[in-house]
Amino acid sequence: MTSHPLPGWRGVPPRAQWRPLLRGRRGECEALDRQLRGIAVGQSSVQVLRGEPGVGKTALLEYVAERAPECRVVRAVGVQSEMELAYAGLHQLCRGMLAGVEGLSGPQRDALRVAFGVKEGGTPDRFAVAVAVLSLLSAAAEAKPLVCLIDDAQWLDRASAQALAFVARRLRAERIAMVFAVREPGPAPELAGLPELVVAGLPDSEARLLLASVIPGRLDERVRDRIVAETRGNPLALLELPRGMTPADLAGGFGLPDAGSLTGRIEQVFVGRVESLPPDSRQLMLIAAAEALGDVPLLWRAARQVGLGPEAAAPAEAAGLVEFGVHVRFRHPLVRSAAYRAASPRERREVHRALADAIDGDTYPDRRAWHRAHATAGLDETVAAELERSAARAQRRGGVAAAAAFLQRAAELTPDPGCRGERALAGAEAKIDAAAPDAASALLAMADLCPLDDYQRARFQRVRAQIAFSLSRGSDALPLLLDAAKGLAGFGTGLARETHLEAFTAAISAGRLGDHHRVRRVAAAALAAPPTQPPDPVTALIRGLATLFTEGFAAAVPPLRTALEAFRRADGEATEANRWLWLACRIASDLWDDRLWDELADRGVRLAREAGALGILPIVASYRAGAHLHAGEFDAASALMEESAAITQTTGTAPLLYSTPMLAAYRGDEARAMPLLDAALHDATTRGQGLALSMLGCARAVLFNGLARYEEAVAAAAPASAEDGLGLYSLVLIELIEGAVRSERRELAAAALERLTERTRVSGTDWALGIEARSRALLTEGPAAEALYEEAVARLADGRAALHLARAQLLYGEWLRRENRRLDARRQLGAAFDLLDGFGARAFAERARRELLATGETARRRGPDTLGLLTPQEAEIARLAGNGLTNPEIAAKLFISPRTVEYHLRKVFPKLNISSRKELRDTWPVSPVLSPGHPTGEGDGSDHRRATPQ
Repeated sequence: MTSHPLPGWRGVPPRAQWRPLLRGRRGECEALDRQLRGIAVGQSSVQVLRGEPGVGKTALLEYVAERAPECRVVRAVGVQSEMELAYAGLHQLCRGMLAGVEGLSGPQRDALRVAFGVKEGGTPDRFAVAVAVLSLLSAAAEAKPLVCLIDDAQWLDRASAQALAFVARRLRAERIAMVFAVREPGPAPELAGLPELVVAGLPDSEARLLLASVIPGRLDERVRDRIVAETRGNPLALLELPRGMTPADLAGGFGLPDAGSLTGRIEQVFVGRVESLPPDSRQLMLIAAAEALGDVPLLWRAARQVGLGPEAAAPAEAAGLVEFGVHVRFRHPLVRSAAYRAASPRERREVHRALADAIDGDTYPDRRAWHRAHATAGLDETVAAELERSAARAQRRGGVAAAAAFLQRAAELTPDPGCRGERALAGAEAKIDAAAPDAASALLAMADLCPLDDYQRARFQRVRAQIAFSLSRGSDALPLLLDAAKGLAGFGTGLARETHLEAFTAAISAGRLGDHHRVRRVAAAALAAPPTQPPDPVTALIRGLATLFTEGFAAAVPPLRTALEAFRRADGEATEANRWLWLACRIASDLWDDRLWDELADRGVRLAREAGALGILPIVASYRAGAHLHAGEFDAASALMEESAAITQTTGTAPLLYSTPMLAAYRGDEARAMPLLDAALHDATTRGQGLALSMLGCARAVLFNGLARYEEAVAAAAPASAEDGLGLYSLVLIELIEGAVRSERRELAAAALERLTERTRVSGTDWALGIEARSRALLTEGPAAEALYEEAVARLADGRAALHLARAQLLYGEWLRRENRRLDARRQLGAAFDLLDGFGARAFAERARRELLATGETARRRGPDTLGLLTPQEAEIARLAGNGLTNPEIAAKLFISPRTVEYHLRKVFPKLNISSRKELRDTWPVSPVLSPGHPTGEGDGSDHRRATPQ
């Protein structure tokens, strides 16, 4: 870590090492210069450099460091051997700023200190750590512009990669520049979607000039052309490969290596250069390669363990391969891997043993255990047990990936077959939590060769099912989860309850593609277990869902309501209940309970944010967004959907396929909605997600009903309405009824109404009965139809379903116009237009406008100075500022920096033609019943506007 350009290497200036690699990189350098100019004026930026090894990415990072003398430069380098150690890369980047941790808020400070092992504590969620890092970097950038250089990002541990990608996506005005260098081909999914700069090979003309600079004398043209072609303009290859050739090779082209992996060939050149060093120098480089943190005092303590002194460093430094200064710095990451590869297994074990002996086990027990494990050749229960204890410590501080790595090595070293199976199984479970299904599969294979008891075998089946579900989240995982639930049912543990809910969730996701007969059998077994008294939320939810699968929707409503009431009363400290709060939100929406849906989703988002629960937040945020959508609060819904998508992209978890397409459908923009719908449909089909297929059919029907293309709406809704499970299935019937009536297919509409009524009557809420009245009115004539429309408007006016109120008023107005009651029609159509246009439901608003024109009334469109010009994030920030929140309070709610809040408000004011925060309260619609201190008025995206008939 350094806050200035790199100090000179002993004997070789650093520019001499990396400057030649910048030949022909004028365009790349100009792009990076623009980044630095931007942070000088308060505009943050992110750049991901992608290219093959040796192409010059590291040189470009050094160029940035050299060009930023007025900035603070901090660095991290991904190390392949540390990919399993959570937060290792993040610690590299932040360790020079740890004094600033004390200035963070309590939860953020604690999360970061526990993650870095400075403090004991419960497992910090990765999301909480990421927010803390954002705050830490933003605070550091207040004093001086900050440049973050992250090399070999493809080898960052997953927790660090997620945190840094999270920060990168939320920078706006923090005077921070982040530059990542990523090897291609190589995985770095966390960085997907960030601005990229592909660093390709040099043009032939530049490649020839670079080659000539390292080969004295005349080079045979055929040899030159072959080297240039074979290296594909890779600068490091052009500089290094010729050094391994004899004069005869260079003169006539004989003996040139065969085409192969360029990375392997470059590394092999470095291996040769390492092997040419004296033995002591090679061993010192091996110690440095094995100790990935670059801890110089530890390096020299380990060196003394094997009899090495400072003189061993000179040959390696003179060869320009490594620098032993304040930190150990290899010339290139390939030099590190070459130094490790050049050693024999015995030599590697020897240096790992020296490192373990040099580490204070009381202060750094886990680093010591890690090196002891790599110093062990055979089976060793003592080391395995130490690794198991390290895994437990890693889990407590949120290092799921590290825990999995410790358990994997512990299993490999365990001599007793029974113990080996248990550790392999525990490692597989940890690998699933670390989102590493392939590694989990390998550990399962190890466990399968060991003697497992019945409980372990049931856990084995569960992990296998979880692997399948994590890879597809579709119908293929359902039978495996059902088997696992059945296998664990007899053990009466919390694990059995969790697996039942996982199986039922998979059944809901699979929808019509699932095996409903087997689901019913497992559900019946769950019902056979004695209920707890009083019922806790999770047990009550299991019984409610089991009743749904065995007896149907009507019979399931009472036990599901009991479960929802238990969730409503549950204390926020009820960890198990909080984990499944997202599912309770879903059930509330299926029961047409808009108020409870709103309450549970509001609490779910708040608790997930407070806890930094990264796994749960995207899901519950998506259900909170759904509540906003049905309330007509499109901007708030959009902001939450964007947040949810950003988190799933950062974590690499499966995307939520239908929320964003549904919002796009309601907005009525066919050009934007159709690509989203088509892409989501392909993804859902590939994954076998029947529920998503049904909801996407519903979204398509919404779009076409809004556009008054009713035949197309029926074509989309009819197959989607075959679903008979959860997931607001009845919404598809609503679209089918409207499309069928308008396209003169009344028998189809009547059949759909009968099915809808089976759901709405048993639910019994105003939302449900209002929707039923609206739908029945479409199939009714005369005064009876008017009574139904009036009932629909009255029931939908007092609740959180303003979007459906507006659509009921639209249908009522259309009916009144056809009855030649123009004045009455204008009132309903005008009210519908104002709501729909205000929501941003453009297609439905256009329907209302056309109907108003037919009555002789003109509908006023919103002018250019309205809220519609704001982006979703600008709209949310403006709303929160209007509610009286300060910039730091808004930043904490939305997980951005105060500078970014200020940046957005500077754009909001001219758009709204205002000049102060006070005017936001008058400009922005805020419910009079909410104060800034109300939990749902503090930034979860809620608006709580109550639409009333006009």
